Amino acid sequence: MTTSSYDLVILGGGSGGYAAALRASQLGLTVALVEKGKLGGTCLHNGCIPTKALLHSAEVADAARESEKFGVSASFDGVDMVGVNAFKAGVVDKLYKGLQGLIASSPNITVVAGEGRLDSTDPAGGGVVEVNGERYAGRNVILATGSTPRTLGLDIGGRIITSDEALAMTEVPERVVIVGGSVIGVEFASVWKSFGADVTIIEGLETLVPLEDPALSKQLERAFRKRKIAFKTGVKFTSVEQSDDGVTVSLENGDTIETDLVLVAVGRGPRSEGMGFEDAGITVDRGWVPTDERLATNVKGVFAVGDLVPGLQLAHRGFAHGIFVAEEIAGLDPAPVTDAGIPRVTYCEPEIASVGITEPQARQKLGDDKVEIVEYNLGGNGKSQILQTTGSVKLVREKDGPIVGVHMIGTRLGEQVGEASLIVNWEAYPEDVAQFLHAHPTQNESLGEAALALAGKPLHSHA
Repeated sequence: MTTSSYDLVILGGGSGGYAAALRASQLGLTVALVEKGKLGGTCLHNGCIPTKALLHSAEVADAARESEKFGVSASFDGVDMVGVNAFKAGVVDKLYKGLQGLIASSPNITVVAGEGRLDSTDPAGGGVVEVNGERYAGRNVILATGSTPRTLGLDIGGRIITSDEALAMTEVPERVVIVGGSVIGVEFASVWKSFGADVTIIEGLETLVPLEDPALSKQLERAFRKRKIAFKTGVKFTSVEQSDDGVTVSLENGDTIETDLVLVAVGRGPRSEGMGFEDAGITVDRGWVPTDERLATNVKGVFAVGDLVPGLQLAHRGFAHGIFVAEEIAGLDPAPVTDAGIPRVTYCEPEIASVGITEPQARQKLGDDKVEIVEYNLGGNGKSQILQTTGSVKLVREKDGPIVGVHMIGTRLGEQVGEASLIVNWEAYPEDVAQFLHAHPTQNESLGEAALALAGKPLHSHA
């Protein structure tokens, strides 16, 4: 068995792994990048990109269906899933080829195809990854193995699927029950409703998107009711039984739902089982790999990034983690990546976008008398009226201090999360934001209007 040596060995070629490889290469480090599937990982092939392609097709379907209210004569003749999947695959393939080209043209990166396993660690730092009977030793090792769909113990197969199978479907189900009302659940609910399915969401917690600010949860529920997307919150399922003809979902309150398909969308768990982490001395907690704020594990020279690390499961978090660790290894002393400053977008219709802490979190952290909020209704925003969307922008600030949270809901508002991220991460005061000119008519104006209101000088809203 031969052993090759590198400055850095990366186990996993998803958002965190490939970002670390590219940045390390720029910094002159030699890299072995191990990936058993396709570079790009879940985000590119089974997550962010294909789901958003489906959501865009869904938006086009809604535009055709509702064209008359905009004075346009069009007809909606149905959804061709073969065509939808071809569009989705075209987007993924173009991005995949681009990523392959980036990696291939980067000096010092060796891509190792195959299923890797952490074989051992070195007390002096780093460790050895084994792939296909070959050993790759790194002075530093990054664990970037990502995540897999959770199933709540349900047997996946037939009419019971996860998001992986949902992305490969060649027809639209007539009736579907979605177990889980957080990001994955509401996004697929939005797609399938636009495609013509009858959708019911089952969420065990009290609201849809329960991790978001309560104001957004309430508005999303109102919008889903208007779209005739059914949902049951605060109730869990007791059994899911499938037959040749359909699926029966039984709930703890005694209700039963007959459906054609069940999507299990209760989040994702870390992919660490069978990877050799614990045998090599890495601390593992219920599958997760805990790290310090600098993403170092308990073993010197071994780091973990992305979905493997407890916290937000977002591709851009993993991407930022990868860049951070590469710079850390190179001795650049980068600033840590903090979850509180990471922007979040849920791409259902209407979209949800947020960054920073929610109002309840702010009140718990700062005290009730130290929190000020304002909610700007999109009814006063010209571009939102043109797009025929309802929604709001909510700002949460520390009294006499900076804005600590921005929470938005409405068609296309995910595109405004960039400025929201700058506001929170640069600890801007409402007066700072209010003085900037926001182009008219744009939805971006809603952030300026909300800041004006929070600064005590509302124009199109009331303080």
